[in-house]
Amino acid sequence: MTNFTSLTEACDAVSTFIQRCVDNPHAAGFGELALGLFAFQFAHNTPFANLCQAENLTPETVGDWRDIPTVQTRAFKSLDLTVLPEADRETLFRSSGTTQVDRSRHFHCAETLAVYHASLWPWFAGHVVDESANRLLFLFPELGQAPESSLVHMMDTVAKRLAKREHCFATDGQWRIDGQAAVDFLHDCATQNEPVTILGTAFSFVHLLDHLDADAMDFQLPSGSAAMETGGYKGRSREMPRPKLHQAITAKLGVASGRIICEYGMCELSSQAYDSKLGQANTAPRLFRFPPWARARVVSPETLADVELGQAGLLQVVDLANAGSALSLQTSDLAKRHADGFELLGRAELAESRGCSLMNLTHA
Repeated sequence: MTNFTSLTEACDAVSTFIQRCVDNPHAAGFGELALGLFAFQFAHNTPFANLCQAENLTPETVGDWRDIPTVQTRAFKSLDLTVLPEADRETLFRSSGTTQVDRSRHFHCAETLAVYHASLWPWFAGHVVDESANRLLFLFPELGQAPESSLVHMMDTVAKRLAKREHCFATDGQWRIDGQAAVDFLHDCATQNEPVTILGTAFSFVHLLDHLDADAMDFQLPSGSAAMETGGYKGRSREMPRPKLHQAITAKLGVASGRIICEYGMCELSSQAYDSKLGQANTAPRLFRFPPWARARVVSPETLADVELGQAGLLQVVDLANAGSALSLQTSDLAKRHADGFELLGRAELAESRGCSLMNLTHA
C-alpha cells in the first residue's frame, strides 16, 4: 500500500496515475493507490473515519479496494466529508436543486481541483470531441452565474480548453434558457454550414425543444453536429424518456442519433462516465463507462456484494480523483451489470429527487 504524508503527495500520485491510464488504459496500480488514499482519508477526514469505524473497517483491516467503506452520497448533505481544513476550502461544489437547502457539499482546494481537471478533460475529449464540430452551444449558465455547480465548472473548463471554437452560453443563473439566443446561434451555424455541438441537461434540451415547438421551428444542423446530454429534470421541465428525448433532438435539430452522447456524473464525484464516443455506433443497451482511474460496481442492496452479469443492483463508484474527500461512493441509482460497462435503469425506490443526474439514497 502506498503511504501518503500530505495531500500534495496524494494528488500528485493520482494525477500521475491518470496520465499513465491515458497512455495505457490497462495500467496497473489502481488497487494499491486506492488503499493508500483510503488510509490518507481515514487519517485526515474525521467524519469519514467515524463512518468507517462504525462498520469496523479501517486501513488495518481492509486489504482490497472493493472493501473500502462506501459513503452514501446523501452523507455529503450533512457532513463535511473532506480532508481540507476550513481555511483551505477554496471552492465549493453543491448538488443542483431548486432550493438552497439540503444540498450536497464537495470542497476543493487548488490541488484537488487540479486532479478534477486532470480527470475531466481526457475522458471528455475522448468521447465528445472530434474535428467535425466547429462551434459549441452550452445550455448552461456561465461560471460566474452558478459558481457552485460542478457541471457548470466542467462546461467552463471545456469552453476554455476549446477556446478556438466559437461558443455561446444560453442559460442564466436560474437555469432559464434564453431561447432566442440559442436559436440565433443555431441559425448562424446552419446558414454558415458550421457543425455545432450542443451540451445541456435533459431539462435544458426540453426547454429548447419546447421553444422551437412554440415557434413552429426546427433545424437541420450541418452534418457533424453533435449533442451531449446529461440526465435529470429536478422538476424544472416536463420529463421525457431518454429515447424519446433523443428522437426529438434528431427530429427538431437534425443531430444524427449516433452523435448524441450521454454523460453521467455528480457533484460528489470528480470523474464522469459516458455511454458512447463520437464516431462509434451507439448500441442498445447504451452502456456507461468510467475512466480507468474510477471503477463502477453494481451491488446487491441487501449484501453490497457484486451482482452477477446481467443482474440489476445499486451503483457504487470508486473514484481515485476524489483525493480530498471520500473515494468510494454509494449512489441510489439502479444499474444493470454488463461485462464492459453498466446500464442505468433509474433511481432506487424512495430515493429523493435531486441533481443533474439520477442519484442519491441507499438502503441504509
